[in-house]
Amino acid sequence: MNLFSKWEMKPEDYGQMVEKVLPDGKKELNQSPYDTALGLNMAQDARKVIGGKMKIEDFHKVYSASLTKEFGNYYASGAEAETKKGSGPKWVMVIDLKKCVGCDTCTVSCKAENRTPPGISYNVVMEKLEGDFPNIQAINLPRPCMQCDKPACAQVCPTRATYKMENGIVAIDNDRCIGCRYCIVACPYGARSFDFGESYEQEMAGYNDVSSPEYGMERGERKKGKTPIGTVRKCSFCFHRLQRGEEPACVETCIGDARYFGDINDPNSIVSKLAASPRAFRLKEELGTQPSVIYLR
Repeated sequence: MNLFSKWEMKPEDYGQMVEKVLPDGKKELNQSPYDTALGLNMAQDARKVIGGKMKIEDFHKVYSASLTKEFGNYYASGAEAETKKGSGPKWVMVIDLKKCVGCDTCTVSCKAENRTPPGISYNVVMEKLEGDFPNIQAINLPRPCMQCDKPACAQVCPTRATYKMENGIVAIDNDRCIGCRYCIVACPYGARSFDFGESYEQEMAGYNDVSSPEYGMERGERKKGKTPIGTVRKCSFCFHRLQRGEEPACVETCIGDARYFGDINDPNSIVSKLAASPRAFRLKEELGTQPSVIYLR
């Protein structure tokens, strides 16, 4: 097999790889007790808001009454709060696709670090073969959460459980999340999952004794009816590790040294320099989400 064919992927080709693994919105929301049509319509219009094709005021006018009716006291009405611009770090991840060998170490280390249950992986590596034998190219596309500067997931969240932190991370307040799953459908990268409460306890004794310290919060034993079961989950750039001065688990364990992490506000940081490379691009940049994950091709 020739892994070095002359065929070269373009940014839009990588975007199409993501499109193929997105969840079926209708099927996803049919599992939720909340209005499926409302969630699908909100997700579509949220992307219009992010892309500058619809005013935020018009978005709220269209959906305010329906959200009040559907979610009652859970609904946090009004425009979402603006993220304050601080003087601290703005975390960014850069992934060099020429270095990624598709080993899935990022996926495994992420699951181990964040103790994600069956069916939930914050870091996945999409794979495809391109070309005709014998001129075939193996393509790998790692996909954590994009930590968008303009996240559609936050736009559709009726409880404001999803919000943007000053450091650039899109966070979830699991105590506010009601599991409507509208954010899962709105995310154009397929980076969110619902925690159904499944467990590795039968295969791994003691798995339920401790849950993930997501966003720096220790929640103790994992059991039915206790957060984060019944809520949406996603990559947080291993925020609990950042608080200890460590890198995300996927960055630390990458066998090919394909991942870089740092403060893009620091002009001398390696991520700032790599982001300025002519090889740099963002997934689905045309949507206007402004991802904080940058790829090098």
